[in-house]
Amino acid sequence: MAALGTTLLRGAVTSPFKRAGRPGATLPAAPEVRPAAPAAPGPLATYRSVCGFTGADSLPLTYPHVLGFPLALRIMTGRAFPLPVLGLVHTWIEITRHRPLRPKDPLELRVRAVELTPHRRGTEVTMVTEARLAGETVWESRSGYLSRHPTDTSATTGPPAPPAPPALPAVAEWRLPSDLGRRYGAASGDRNPIHLHPLTARLFGFPRHIAHGMWTVARCLAEAENGPAASPGRGGRDAILSVRADFKAPVPLPATVTYAAAGADFQVRGESRVHLTGSVVRDG
Repeated sequence: MAALGTTLLRGAVTSPFKRAGRPGATLPAAPEVRPAAPAAPGPLATYRSVCGFTGADSLPLTYPHVLGFPLALRIMTGRAFPLPVLGLVHTWIEITRHRPLRPKDPLELRVRAVELTPHRRGTEVTMVTEARLAGETVWESRSGYLSRHPTDTSATTGPPAPPAPPALPAVAEWRLPSDLGRRYGAASGDRNPIHLHPLTARLFGFPRHIAHGMWTVARCLAEAENGPAASPGRGGRDAILSVRADFKAPVPLPATVTYAAAGADFQVRGESRVHLTGSVVRDG
């Protein structure tokens, strides 16, 4: 965790000198790699507790992303990365596992930045994380991070905004405490200031601090694992193979939100807006 603090400090120093949306910006080509190693039991247990995972014999679908986060942060705080890391907002993620993963599996992790995309609110970067076991890719994710800055909306092209998602049946109500961002930050290493405190969030245009998108996805998957479609074997038939989640609106802290689900689809909504939508694919 000390190394992550140093990396974030480097990002705080370099961010003011980076101009998002600069024409001709390119991404660093080389990946960051973590040699093969199993998950550390203590941090994994803390992560399970914060996110609500109860099974101990399989690795949560989202956890390799957490293990790879220091590598992603190293890329995003490097001089060759064109966007300021402070204030980056996670906008979407796709995760697929190709085989059941266990806590003791010695996973090699590789992270790279692959694409810069114009966004109506700024510029979005796509990051790819791969987990390998004995040279075989056993898990992978793609995720988008938005750097907000003024844009020329008149030049924006692309499909129209999708309609509001239909309301799914409510399954559970979650009360999210004010310190959730700090607790998840300690468990995951993601200490982006927008998640930690109202004062630091205001520096980046947020009236209050907000929940981590990856906590929200993980909490949804934990709820889905514990629901009626869950596999008793935690990794056998009906286990979750993949997930796609889109972060529609930040979840301000503290908050009370509703987890809703029907079939493969799920969402998290507040009183007046949908915060997250997603869907899962199960084995069988």
